[in-house]
Amino acid sequence: MRSNAEFTLQDTTTSVFGMTEPRSAESVNAVIKAYDVRGVVGEQIDAAFVTDVASAFARLMRAEGAKQVVIGHDMRDSSPELAAAFADGVLAQGLDVVQIGLASTDGLYFASGHLECPGAMFTASHNPAKYNGIKMCRAKALPVGQDTGLRTIADEVIAGVPAYDGPRGTATEQDLLAAYAAYLHKLVDLSDSRPLRIAVDAGNGMGGFTVPAVLGTLPQYIIEPLYFELDGNFPNHEANPLDPKNLVDLQDYVRKTGADIGLAFDGDADRCFVVDEKGDPVSPSAITGLVAERELAKEPGATIIHNLITSHSVPELVAELGGNAVRTRVGHSFIKQQMASTGAIFGGEHSAHYYFRDFWGADSGMLAALHVLAVLGSKDRPMSELASAYATYAASGEINSTVADAKERTMAVLETFGKRAQSVDRLDGVTVQLPDGAWFNLRASNTEPLLRLNVEARSQDEVDQLVTEILSIVRA
Repeated sequence: MRSNAEFTLQDTTTSVFGMTEPRSAESVNAVIKAYDVRGVVGEQIDAAFVTDVASAFARLMRAEGAKQVVIGHDMRDSSPELAAAFADGVLAQGLDVVQIGLASTDGLYFASGHLECPGAMFTASHNPAKYNGIKMCRAKALPVGQDTGLRTIADEVIAGVPAYDGPRGTATEQDLLAAYAAYLHKLVDLSDSRPLRIAVDAGNGMGGFTVPAVLGTLPQYIIEPLYFELDGNFPNHEANPLDPKNLVDLQDYVRKTGADIGLAFDGDADRCFVVDEKGDPVSPSAITGLVAERELAKEPGATIIHNLITSHSVPELVAELGGNAVRTRVGHSFIKQQMASTGAIFGGEHSAHYYFRDFWGADSGMLAALHVLAVLGSKDRPMSELASAYATYAASGEINSTVADAKERTMAVLETFGKRAQSVDRLDGVTVQLPDGAWFNLRASNTEPLLRLNVEARSQDEVDQLVTEILSIVRA
């Protein structure tokens, strides 16, 4: 396991720093995407490119009044070097840097909120080992997305970032892991929970760093760890629990250990997936409903955000409980903007990102897990029974198809379904509502040449029939 203080930064230089060299629009736009920076290390992303991005980010933040930037990184082999390169770019633009070392993405968001400064997290989340990237935010974890800064950053990197004529910033280090854990414990009281055996698959990602600090300190819980060794090469399976094949080990482990519940985290541990005591996956929509009910009990009438892929059971439950359900497009920067503009207390995505107003509107898989454990620990009922109350529809899950002509394939699907649709909207891709209560969404990925399909209906047979019909067009 890497040390949390493995970097050395030169922080005392004062000089006039020259303008960075221009870069091709094609190379920059290939990695600066809708809501983060992501690409193959050594081919699309290297230390020099990261320094340029940092310089442009620092200029933007300095113009908004920021004085320092907090930087964290995951366990990938390339992350410490890239984080240090980013720090160098920030320091060169006259802002101070706080390095927190190893962190989950929600740990970086905590740091941004706690220190009230912009932040940058080095991670490629669930992507394979050859990738890395940067998730950037303003103070208090406010998002930096395509329309809220990334386009400006990309344009400056393409043109060459202007020089800064002033003193270089100062670098310091802080370990905020204990403060992060204490803050989460303050938000969810687990002191009265019954004893639980919890199987956790960290996927060799940052869950192996944060789970011991957050859950391992609670005496009523027995943690059964799986793949807690930090290893950015992901030797056991991809750190992407959204893909069912990456949940198989946890499902078997839950049955083997007799655990009351299983938790699976993605590579940067900002997402959490749940497996019940039988080893069956619990849908993120069911978790969204469960947490929404807890939050609405705390603040009746509050707004709950859900993306358009989330089960219709979520807005139906929110309405039944007297809350206000707001539908949004997929993507953390979009949901965070909605969280801020609506004052929503909670938001959930089909991909197991969960957003909390009490966590600066940012997403935290660990905080969602604590809410689930609070419910399970307060009732003498198994997780499977609790989850069934929030799963009123059958769903396909997200099905990806590799295509080069996403727009043409989508139009072909619309030609088939348009005449029998009750409604069609284009909030994010196309969502088709059918008269019998079934619906589907087809949208292009922001990061890969994929079309993503989600289908929901009242029975699994209906879902399967729709999936077969749609994929026969998409994959023709």
